[in-house]
This record gives sequence, structure tokens and C-alpha cells, in this order.
Amino acid sequence: MSEPAYQADVVIVGAGVAGLAAAHRLTSAGVTTVVLEAAPYVGGRMSTEKVDGFRLDRIGQFLSSSYPELRLTPGLDALVLRPFAPGVLLHSDGRRHRAGAPAPGGSAWGALHAVRALASAPRTGSPWGGTVRRGALWGGPVPRGRGGVSWAASAPGGRPALRDRTGASWGGPTLKERPVDARGPSPVPRSRSGAPLGGPVDQARLGAALTRLAGTPVERLLSRPELPAAQALAARGVPARTIDGFLRPLLAALLCDPELTTSSRCADLALRAFAGGRLCLPEGGAEMLPEVLAAALPPGTVHTGVRVTAVSTTSVTTAEHGEIRCRAVLVATDARAAAELLPGLRVPDFHQVTVVHHTTDDPPTTGAALLLDSDRGGPVAHTAVVSQIDPSRAPAGRALVSSTVLGPPPPDVEPAVRTHLSRLYGTSTTRWETLAVHHTAAAVPAMRPPHDPRRPVRLLAGLYVCGDHRDTSTVQGALHSAHRAASAIVADLGATGSMHRADPIPTTQAA
Repeated sequence: MSEPAYQADVVIVGAGVAGLAAAHRLTSAGVTTVVLEAAPYVGGRMSTEKVDGFRLDRIGQFLSSSYPELRLTPGLDALVLRPFAPGVLLHSDGRRHRAGAPAPGGSAWGALHAVRALASAPRTGSPWGGTVRRGALWGGPVPRGRGGVSWAASAPGGRPALRDRTGASWGGPTLKERPVDARGPSPVPRSRSGAPLGGPVDQARLGAALTRLAGTPVERLLSRPELPAAQALAARGVPARTIDGFLRPLLAALLCDPELTTSSRCADLALRAFAGGRLCLPEGGAEMLPEVLAAALPPGTVHTGVRVTAVSTTSVTTAEHGEIRCRAVLVATDARAAAELLPGLRVPDFHQVTVVHHTTDDPPTTGAALLLDSDRGGPVAHTAVVSQIDPSRAPAGRALVSSTVLGPPPPDVEPAVRTHLSRLYGTSTTRWETLAVHHTAAAVPAMRPPHDPRRPVRLLAGLYVCGDHRDTSTVQGALHSAHRAASAIVADLGATGSMHRADPIPTTQAA
């Protein structure tokens, strides 16, 4: 009997970040792979709209220079990341406060100040009282040496993880601190107890805890008891003013969950990534990450405009070209589309995200900083002058301000955002021009407990699934799930080279 004629070893359904990353790992292992995408473009939710020379992300999730999969995924060598200024700016009581950045110049004075603050604190049974010990809060020893309590300063090892066109390392200096006015950020006074982070003792404890967290192994975090993030932080003794003033707005920006209902394990992973690196944006827009991956695959691998209607362990059926035979199928779509092809697959809830883009010729002077609203005094959770971080996103002479609303948007979202931005930036927004309002109802999968960030990727021998809904709802989670799925496929096929290749796939649109 003759062997069946397979048209590829593996067919991947979906050309989002997870599907493209899996394709790279499979082709690198010598497995012939075809990627089928129903849309006319790759990228899925990581898409960018072009309007009059502006590049406008539809969701705008952040990357971190500490994401391991950005370094480990084949095909991402050409990706350029543009980092935000170290740490974030917090808007509270009409002022802007810097948080999460090292002391100016990384001086030993800042570390010494924090150590003295900790030493002078009363010793209590709480991990936030007395000296910070192993096992307190996130656990692990406090790193010694210069800048030991400074966090979010650089990637592990003190070198950039990917290329940075700012001319500075990931651990570059903070923005210059300047007096309080409406034109720029204001650092939090160290003696001011009413600041979002509390007094210097609270700030030192938070910095030391996050420094330890940056060095804590991932598996240790995943083995800890699981609660909703807000409950877990309170149970660990984190002061309410620190949760509401800093951790809530920060985690809202990282996980799109302002109520902190996310699993504490996933929240710990997000804070670990923040503490160990720098928040970044892909140069040219969010779409550049999937486009870089697609461009680096062998010609003819990715086919767009092909809608898959059914899958099995040995074939996929398409609306346009009938059946395509293979040895294994990997479904790499979003959770809802995956459940349509794989009945019984769990579909999570989703966080809604609305991104409002404005342009002005007189931008706020907050620099390349991410501005968070600690007061929750309006619809905007976070905002940034994106063209200060990535100049390629706006024409010369114009500024691009991108602002994110989490949850159901108000009916009058644009004027409400404009009014809120006037307070956050301390300037009039009357003359700002609205470029686009992008609302995505199923933007980010919710990760409420119990949540397994290592959900199985192998459903049956020959049938696999990956995506951020199988891991954590971040770009790191999507890439890591692809890594796990590709490894499972290669192990199950038991071959490092192509076993079958026949009958080219009769598609005409290829990326």
C-alpha cells in the first residue's frame, strides 16, 4: 500500500503571534509547516491602523525587555523595541509622582536611604514591618551592593535583551527630576506621607520586595497559594495606600484588570517582569512583532484569506480549498475561534479595552513616560505621548497621545477621555484632534483564579492548541504557549525532518 500524500507535516490555524512563533520553532526543527489565516493580514489582535501617517495600535499591550520568549523565539532578531522611561508616573491629588525608577544616576545614596529607612522601622510580624527577611512578601534574599533596592532599572545581567535605538541600555538613567508645574512630571518627595506610595519606609519596603521578586524563579511563584490579586496583596501585608496608589494602576496597565481579580500567580509574574526589565513598544506599531515573524518564515509558509471550517488529527478543511492533509494540526486562534473548531474547549471571560488616539502640535512634556491614574478620577487608566517613545508612529512635527480605557467605556467616551487627559497632563486638550477610537470587547483573556498558566497544549496525539488563553494573557504568554506546543509536536512526530511533502496547497494569497 502506498503512503498517504501529506501536504505538510503540520498545519497551523491562525497567524497571530502564537501561531507564527510556533511555525518558527517547527521549521527550525525541520518540520514542514503551513500557516492558514482567515483574515487578509497576520497578527490577530496585535494590529495597527494607519491614519494620515500615524500608526495607531488597536489594543496596545505592553512588552517587557525581561520577557524570556522575546530572546528565545526564532525570527525576532529584526524586532526593535522602544523602551519607556524607567518606572512610571503616578497622577494623584493633582500631582505627578515618579515610581519604580532607581534613584537619580543609580547613586548609592538612594540604596543607603532605603536601608536606613528599613532599619529604623518598627519590627513586627508583618513582612512590611521591620527588616525585610527571606520569605517576606514575595520571598528571597535582598540583593546586596550598589542600588540593591532599586528596581525596574535593567534587565538581568545589566545588558539589553533586544536592540534599543535610544542609544542607552535598558538600565539607562531616569528622566531628569524637575520642580512641580503643569508642564512636566513631579517626583514624589521622600518625606511626604500622603504620596501614592506612602512615606520613605513604605517605598523602601516595596522596592526591596520587588527587587527580590525580579530574582525569584518562575516555578516558585507558580507553586504559591492562589487568590485574587487584590486579596493576595492585602494578605501579604501590603499597605492599602500602596495597593491602591501604585500596584492597582500598574497591574491595570499590565493585565487590563483594574479590579485586580486576576490570579495572584499571574499578577506576580507580571510584577516580576516589570521589576526585572523595562516596559517597551515595538518600533512601528504592535503589528511589527507578527510581521517580523511572518517575514522571517520560508516563502509560502503563511497563507492569508483562508478560512478553516473543521480540523482533525490528520487534516483541516477550508472553505476555499477543501481538505488539506497533514500529520498534525495546531489551532493557534483566539479562544472563541478555537472553541468553534474544538467543541468543549474552555472559553474564558475577557477584559474590554478601548484605546483613544489624539494628536497635537503642542505635546505635554512628560517625556517617554507611562502615566497612570492613581485616583481613578476618570475613564483613562493609563496614557502616554507615544511619539516620544517611538517617533515612527507620528509624522514630523506632530505628537501622538494614546490613552487606554479599561472595562465598558462610557457612552460619551471621547469627550470624557479628553476632559480626563486635561487633568492628567495639566494642560488644555481643547485643540487636540481625535484620530481614532478603537474598542475591543474581547481584548484580553481574564485570568481569574483558579487559573492554570500551563494549560495543556496537547489535546490528542496529532491535535494541539496554543495562545495566550492557554498560558498568561500577555505577549510572553502567547509566545511561551507556542514554545510548549511546538515542543510537544516535535516530540510526538518523532522526526527532525519532513516525512511527507506532496501536492502544493492551492492558495493564492501568501504573506
